[in-house]
Amino acid sequence: MSRIELLAPAKDLEKAKIAIMYGADAVYVGGMFYSLRSRASNFDKADLKEISRFAKRYGAKVYVTVNIIFHDDDYFGIREYLRYLEEIGIDAVIISSLALIPIVRQEAPHIECHISTQLSSLNSSAVRTLKEFGADRVVLAREASMDQIEQISRKVSVPLEVFIHGGMCSNYSGRCTLSNRMTLRDANRGGCAHSCRWKYELYDRDQLVSDPGCLLSMSSKDLRASAYVERMIRCGVASLKIEGRMKSEYYIGQVVRTYRRMIDEIYMADGLSEERLTYYDNELSKAENRPSDDGFLSGDCDNSKHLYDVNGAGVTHDYVGFVHDFDENRNLALVEVKNIFARGELLEAFGPVLNNESFKVEYMFDENWNPVDLANRPTQMLLIRMPFPVSKGDMLRKVSRL
Repeated sequence: MSRIELLAPAKDLEKAKIAIMYGADAVYVGGMFYSLRSRASNFDKADLKEISRFAKRYGAKVYVTVNIIFHDDDYFGIREYLRYLEEIGIDAVIISSLALIPIVRQEAPHIECHISTQLSSLNSSAVRTLKEFGADRVVLAREASMDQIEQISRKVSVPLEVFIHGGMCSNYSGRCTLSNRMTLRDANRGGCAHSCRWKYELYDRDQLVSDPGCLLSMSSKDLRASAYVERMIRCGVASLKIEGRMKSEYYIGQVVRTYRRMIDEIYMADGLSEERLTYYDNELSKAENRPSDDGFLSGDCDNSKHLYDVNGAGVTHDYVGFVHDFDENRNLALVEVKNIFARGELLEAFGPVLNNESFKVEYMFDENWNPVDLANRPTQMLLIRMPFPVSKGDMLRKVSRL
């Protein structure tokens, strides 16, 4: 059995590199066109070429989203685009239109076709049919339970990809109509306005029926499938997918790193104890800004999965610094400030290799060697004395409240 793939999102070149450095086997990214995350920074042709080169250095793969729901005018330029993706060594495209499969086969025969979750594949017959159309992989709908995933996996030979972490959609399989209706931004063509996360008053015609001052939301909780990773490995799922192409480098690094270590431990120890699962859940919580649960995986679909009274969004300022360099002779880290922190504060460093290491900030200096007591200028570069070595790409955060 092939080792399961950990697939991570990235909205730009920097975050794609972070995902790969922190342990992703593959990343999925959007180009400037044809992508459902048009508000992400996205990759121009030069960026796509660079991330393909970078990934190969790490033995990782790159998948490009071509997953808008196509109208006739959208096909303009697609053949040239696919030829370019083939030329630079992109491994797969993620598509929601089956009409693209013969075009990909003709223009980019070495690129795989992965069928998007938007096709709502929830049964083995659908998956087999997609394989007959030429699918190399099928991303199952997020509405599938774990029991259904196991059943489908037993019955099909095409590789399956399953979402394990990140944002969900209040509409079926992400086929949102709210955004288009309310803002004229078509979520199925890259313009989702996240209307489900807004706060509303409820009216029956002109009569307010919700409590005065009470604002309602229809947002779903985020997905966290850590408790099901071992079952997915054992039933033969090919790829575990993290959602979040709009997320920060801290979110990407922390979530990818946690699942990477969890997966490796499951293989190494032939399983995961409850104590270790709790540890990994606590690590995932450090990157959360919304309530989460197991989505549809448990088979339960009660109201606890949704956030009706609040939209659930929150902002964490725990991530405070990104390491750009380290001077081993003077034990000084060159750190880019991300959020406010002070001299004397207890921080935690972590990275692709570095385990969680706490330290007290004793000395920090600006670029002119002036002592700094309060780091409160985002993007400022500071030199921080470290009691242990760190590396480029490591991150600093405030010590968890857990």
